Amino acid sequence: MIRSRRKILQSTLALPVVLALPRASWSQVDEYPNREIHSICMFPAGTGADIIVRYYSRKLQDLAGKPVVVENRIGAAGNIATEYVARSKPDGYTVFIAPASSIIPPARFLFKQLGYDPDKDLASVALLATLPFILFVAGDSPIKTVPELVDYLRKKGDQSSYGSSTTVGQVCAEMFKEKFGLKTMEVKYRSGLDGLNELIKHQLDFYFTDPGTTKGMVADGRLRPLMVTTARRSSALSDLPSARECGVTNLDLESWWSVHVPAGTPAAIIRKLAGWIDQFAASDETKKFLADTTSAEPLLGGAKAVDDLMAKDRVKWADYVRIAKIEPQ
Repeated sequence: MIRSRRKILQSTLALPVVLALPRASWSQVDEYPNREIHSICMFPAGTGADIIVRYYSRKLQDLAGKPVVVENRIGAAGNIATEYVARSKPDGYTVFIAPASSIIPPARFLFKQLGYDPDKDLASVALLATLPFILFVAGDSPIKTVPELVDYLRKKGDQSSYGSSTTVGQVCAEMFKEKFGLKTMEVKYRSGLDGLNELIKHQLDFYFTDPGTTKGMVADGRLRPLMVTTARRSSALSDLPSARECGVTNLDLESWWSVHVPAGTPAAIIRKLAGWIDQFAASDETKKFLADTTSAEPLLGGAKAVDDLMAKDRVKWADYVRIAKIEPQ
């Protein structure tokens, strides 16, 4: 009996210590944020994608009530920024706003070695937006439809060429080629702008890229869009036919943006971040911003929605890399 009472007394004395542990984390969540948040951007400052990151960072700052500082960490197809976030302290003060669909799901297939585990070292917060890539020809080209382009490329054979500066653009082009049995050759560019200028000069026959970098060139007639790379039409680009409408039935690829933090970030902080994002992700102001800058559309969803999309895209990217014959770097 004495031994039992002693055990009970020891357990009771330990109880305040045990209860005190969650209180510290509760306080951490209640006080969050109590200093500036760092928003990691994988793109160079001043680019169209950088503008998107800065817009969302500014909206987050307005609701968080603390500065959100954008840090540009470019290189290695986004992996420098991704690894930095994955290795950061999981306290909610490092966030990653990015087109995750083209970075996280394909990472294992595109790189021989990674400094982080894309499946375990990042935690999803929320979805932000989605946009398709677009198939372009030169603005003064006689080609006005996808069937006309296919006929032209078949006649030209391996003397035809397309430009690529992103993995997504390359995958779109190679799947397009596979569908129609084309022999078109790839020409790689460091900069999408360089490739598009070559297309305008008729040094290339077509180019797949996102609409954010091309709006001005389309407006002044230098580029002609033929279709979007998704199976359905985009409401922001409703005048363009979908890939399926054009007979490209093997292509349904879009770029979606989302927010991530280091794995281990307290769930309550993730929920707080997601709550703020939910307040502006589909606002009229955001819709207008996306339409004016990139022709993207808001895409709503919390952490589970992000994880579900990533799981689907991992399966897709295994096929994309195989079809495009991309060798891991």
